[in-house]
Amino acid sequence: MAVQNCRMPLILRKVITKQSGGCVRAVWITKMTDRYLSCLGTNYQIHREKGNVTGKNVMTGNVDKFGGITVHLNERDFPPDISESAFSIQLRDSLSHWRAEGRIAVWLHVPLIQSRFITAAAKHGFTFHHARHDWSTLCLWLAEGESRLPGFATHQIGVAGAVLDEASGKVLVVQDKNKTKNAWKFPGGLSEPGENIGDTAVREVLEETGVRAQFKSLLSIRQQHNHPGAFGMSDMYLICRLQPLTFHIDFCTQECLRCDWLPLEELAHTNATTPITSRIARLLLYGLQHGFHRIDLPVEQLPAVYSGMFYQLYHRVLPVNAA
Repeated sequence: MAVQNCRMPLILRKVITKQSGGCVRAVWITKMTDRYLSCLGTNYQIHREKGNVTGKNVMTGNVDKFGGITVHLNERDFPPDISESAFSIQLRDSLSHWRAEGRIAVWLHVPLIQSRFITAAAKHGFTFHHARHDWSTLCLWLAEGESRLPGFATHQIGVAGAVLDEASGKVLVVQDKNKTKNAWKFPGGLSEPGENIGDTAVREVLEETGVRAQFKSLLSIRQQHNHPGAFGMSDMYLICRLQPLTFHIDFCTQECLRCDWLPLEELAHTNATTPITSRIARLLLYGLQHGFHRIDLPVEQLPAVYSGMFYQLYHRVLPVNAA
């Protein structure tokens, strides 16, 4: 029977929601609700000890290698006819059970449509850990001492592309709209989840300027804490060296006030730019004159310790005869 078709008898519903335990509740569960509870699936479990029902409703979840448990409050296991008070009782019983089992923490994965359960969870000590578009994750530390749960993401990643035409010594720059100072800067933006740094730089350059380019290396990393554009979190700003594949500018008028190819020498010494742009212009000028191998951090893909996964490592090229 599908969950949405389950119907608990009215008298039994009152017994379960108004009684906190005891014989009456146990008798009704034994006689009337085995079918209903099995209909709800894995969420409601009847624990029998020596033939008697304990009356505990223990949520099921996935136990991780650290001893924590994650419960997903999906609509299949937690249908709309479960009240907040019934959920609170079930959560209370579950917490007692998990503490007895020695679980160190609980994670509640709450879809936006199930947000009515958050208030009940908060009354049991849960706090927000993080949230995305249509769900949030709450957590509760069960073990002794202060919580050792890891925090959520602490930084946002911005990536810019310094597109250098080596033949002319010019670099592609833009001026952003809606800025108090119309300073020249390299086109860039926030990296998307799962997007490699070089791919972000190439994408942002194309979106803002219409110029197609190829990733060559990582040039610099800037770290800034309490960044206003990161909701007070820390910001990592990475600038990459790109090689142009096209040169015609067709810039985005929604984001940019103007766009141009400027000589590196001019960009390195003009006051109409930001300190970081000026510094990278000087770095590019040095690479153009003395070799990019002196400034580049090229990328190498290596196997991760996690089976079947890889990561990208940016570092100076090792000499052939290096140990």
